[in-house]
Amino acid sequence: MTKRVLVVGLGNMGMSHAMAYTRIPGFEVVGVCERRIANRKLPDALAKAKTYSNFETALAELKPDVVSINTLPDSHADFAIKAMEAGAHVFVEKPLADNVANAEKVVATAQRTNRKLVVGYILRQHPSWVRFIEIARELGTPLVFRMNLNQQSNGETWAWHKRLMDSFPPIVDCGVHYVDVMCQMTKAKPVKVHAIGARLTDEVPVNNYGMLQVIFDDGSVGWYEAGWGPMMSETAFFVKDVIGPKGSVSIVMAETADDVKSDDINAHTKTNQILWHHADMSKPDQRIDMTDEPDHDALCEREQRYLMKAIDENINLTDHMNDAVKSLKIVIAADESIHTGQVVNL
Repeated sequence: MTKRVLVVGLGNMGMSHAMAYTRIPGFEVVGVCERRIANRKLPDALAKAKTYSNFETALAELKPDVVSINTLPDSHADFAIKAMEAGAHVFVEKPLADNVANAEKVVATAQRTNRKLVVGYILRQHPSWVRFIEIARELGTPLVFRMNLNQQSNGETWAWHKRLMDSFPPIVDCGVHYVDVMCQMTKAKPVKVHAIGARLTDEVPVNNYGMLQVIFDDGSVGWYEAGWGPMMSETAFFVKDVIGPKGSVSIVMAETADDVKSDDINAHTKTNQILWHHADMSKPDQRIDMTDEPDHDALCEREQRYLMKAIDENINLTDHMNDAVKSLKIVIAADESIHTGQVVNL
């Protein structure tokens, strides 16, 4: 049976998800919603969708089977809860909510209403990142995580980043992806978080640069840094590196990727190569070629196919939802640490 979809928010991610639904048999986009919808020129694939500027009106009139929430983070929890209360399954972009308490309310609503809730952790659907995590789990314990994603953003990208920073600094908005990866690699419990940050421009009210350190109860440690803005360096903007007793594994840019820019959204998921080093030298360093991998739009489609599978096969998403809360808890603690100057115990 065709699932009728209401897409809320048509920014970079929202439009990618909206178009993904149009390519998947079994989904039909029956409505799109954003505040300035009157000024939006929709692609032909969405021409038949009804347009709304008010979410509650769209939800009441369309009674969709699925609501796709791609708005700013401060509205995620409210919209997700209202959608599930109305009987819809929900896809919501990361972060799940604007704070941990609201994220927990969203998960509780999904469990109470028996609706599927998929959070937009795009790397979980990426075959190269899945392989990266699998190899990291073979490196022993404890693990050391070194990760960042700095973006030298200008023009439209900087304007987009400034809008995002109305809700969260980069250390929170981007950080949930990469601490989620850390948590998948170690499975240990995060226990302490410390972070530092800096506001490098008067154009935003928050720190547009931040770096967190997280400690796990198995002795694993990790850092993650994120910075947005025209002042950011293009040097070492993309570090994804894991070290364990048995060796290390890294995502590396191939030699042909020298012209990749940090604000290229496809570069944020692209791996090019995985480099696997064995500490005992039993094998030479392995370079696993990942150049033939899905692009950003194809990954968005994989996320929506996963939502379809979760609904059709009644997949238990408890771990998926709890992991989204856990990663949010870590980055929210990092933001708290920046403002208090103290280590935060989880």
